Amino acid sequence: MTTKRLFDNTEVAFQLKSDLELERAYFLFKMISHQPLVRIGTAATNFALKAHLPVEGLIRSTVFDHFCGGVNEDDCINVIDKMYTKGVCSVLDFSVEGKEEEQSFDDAMQKIVKIINFSDEKEAMPIVVFKPTGFGRFHLYQKKGEGKPFSDEETQEWNRVVARFNTVCKLAKEKDVEILIDAEESWMQDAADDLCEDMMRLYNKDIPIVYNTLQLYRCGRLEYLKQLHERAKRDGFKIGLKIVRGAYMEKERERAEDKGYESPICVTKEATDINFNETLDYILKNLNEISLFIGTHNEESCYLAMELMNKLNISKSDNRVWFGQLYGMSDHISFNLAANGYNVAKYVPFGPVKDVMPYLIRRAEENTSVAGQTSRELNLLKQERNRRKL
Repeated sequence: MTTKRLFDNTEVAFQLKSDLELERAYFLFKMISHQPLVRIGTAATNFALKAHLPVEGLIRSTVFDHFCGGVNEDDCINVIDKMYTKGVCSVLDFSVEGKEEEQSFDDAMQKIVKIINFSDEKEAMPIVVFKPTGFGRFHLYQKKGEGKPFSDEETQEWNRVVARFNTVCKLAKEKDVEILIDAEESWMQDAADDLCEDMMRLYNKDIPIVYNTLQLYRCGRLEYLKQLHERAKRDGFKIGLKIVRGAYMEKERERAEDKGYESPICVTKEATDINFNETLDYILKNLNEISLFIGTHNEESCYLAMELMNKLNISKSDNRVWFGQLYGMSDHISFNLAANGYNVAKYVPFGPVKDVMPYLIRRAEENTSVAGQTSRELNLLKQERNRRKL
């Protein structure tokens, strides 16, 4: 099989799915392929949860179980172990969003501490992830990034955010578990970038433990990386980076229009692809100083990474290069890459059904807005159904 056809192997892609799970996936992606249905379903689900209607069971047995590992970390063990039999690792993602209270931030930090300790014991979980706004208020990051002065209270609050980052990064360093810090909206990201860089200075002296995330649908991120690279060389620390295209495009454009500034998002999909691929190329050519987690569902970018690795004599199993996809999506990429000896990790979201709904809704909306993504999934599922004669 030529490399360019690697992702067409549905037998490998869906080897862990029972016939019933395959049918459920087919049904879900068929639903997601209709934009009006997603909008209606989203509104109905939000209403049902707010009205405390008994829909959790239905959500749990359909969309939740397809895209999430469980309601808590113990619940995810079966999924983690099963995927690892095929060489695919897991990144447990506590996907509870939009909390604003100090207690929630402390709880989230404790959850990440627990997952790091959990990962230390499980070979199948070499990487952990958290969101900056899991550890502090969005508005605080925004104010910090805009350079506005903090009140005394806000200064103390920010110090607690820094302390939470420190606690988890220090533990990750002690346990030799890599930690990915997700990117969020551009208007809070400057403060998050600075904080991630501070953590890299502290904990990435010898090997990258702390990874920041670059959203490459944003203009200027490659330039930011080059400047970060210069600072890292000057100050003697390694860089860890996860690269993604991005997940807040509509929100970014709407805000730019509302507030009358130029949108930070690349004007075309092609410009985003070029940005992503040039950044991928830059990092792989500087692998001694920058380690890479390639978070993408784009087949062409995966093929490009494989070609570059081959050309630059980078071993498929080199721990400085990982490929990552979301659980419940792009199994044709994840499982075929793993079967061919590459490092692969699936993001496995978990959390109480109600709390994880914003994440699931974003996934559904994202799928409808990425042209070709859902139809590709559907075609592959159809192909596998035919192969199994379902």
